[in-house]
Amino acid sequence: MGNIQEYKCPCCGGAIHFDSTIQKMKCPFCDTEFEMEALQGYDEALNQEQADKMVWDTNAGEEWGEGETDGLRTYQCQSCGGEIVGDESMAASACPYCGNPIVVTGQFQGALKPDYVIPFKLDKKAAKAGLLRHLRGKRLLPKVFKDQNHIDEIKGIYVPFWLFDTDADADIRYRATKVRSWSDKNYNYTETRFFMVARSGNIGFTRVPVDGSTKMEDDLMESIEPFDFKEAVPFQTAYLAGYMADKYDQEPDELTGRVYERMEQSVKDCFEASVKGYATVTPKQEKVTVTNKGEVKYGLFPVWFLNTKWNGKTYSFAMNGQTGKMV
Repeated sequence: MGNIQEYKCPCCGGAIHFDSTIQKMKCPFCDTEFEMEALQGYDEALNQEQADKMVWDTNAGEEWGEGETDGLRTYQCQSCGGEIVGDESMAASACPYCGNPIVVTGQFQGALKPDYVIPFKLDKKAAKAGLLRHLRGKRLLPKVFKDQNHIDEIKGIYVPFWLFDTDADADIRYRATKVRSWSDKNYNYTETRFFMVARSGNIGFTRVPVDGSTKMEDDLMESIEPFDFKEAVPFQTAYLAGYMADKYDQEPDELTGRVYERMEQSVKDCFEASVKGYATVTPKQEKVTVTNKGEVKYGLFPVWFLNTKWNGKTYSFAMNGQTGKMV
């Protein structure tokens, strides 16, 4: 006894059958009609799909060399626990995350040396001017936000980012429509035609950034992107002079889910942009698969940061220290 092949509707997922009246396969749930050849090709493509594989080469960074950390100190906030790195000449300061005082805790140690750094391109004067422009015209804004002494507290921080390289295969199917309208003496007519549109291909990703600090909100850091990696240079401790650097507290393996989310959304946006000439386009089945062993590097990116406390809440301002984009 042979096996009976059952086909699922690509549009709604319901079981479909052959309609002898129209000599086509038809879905009884959404009334979509299919040629047998199209369904066979669709079924073969589904059978060839493989599960997602997220395997990363996380050998980012390297150990610090002898003497490289002699001029660095760690500073820790006793309130929020934030730990940052600065040079030994940095005066007593306030925590960039919550505003409370921070204290020196000792010689820097225990973290990997970054592969890259994007140096600050905008100085503190430019950062303060950008913040004032951002606040200008907001008449109902409480005075504490505009106070000059408070704005002077804005701090330059090198934020740790893990940079992910990988390739992705995608196979996405859409339900699309074309609409035609016309009229005669008696009636107005509208004809809607339905299509199944398939897109598949490969996209390569280079240096997808995800910040490695739990103190930095992901949406805040993503909002001040992009950073121009063309201006990145091999890391040297001299770039930290006069600035703070956040110590990462998340390893790359903890962030691969976030990387996949960003990468998957980019793939979906890119593929859907190629489906043109239709009145509506609705994704029905989406498959994005990582296809190679991705590489991860470690970099420090420049951010001007200021927290403002008001009515028991903390409001954060961040500015890209390279491009000036303010959030």
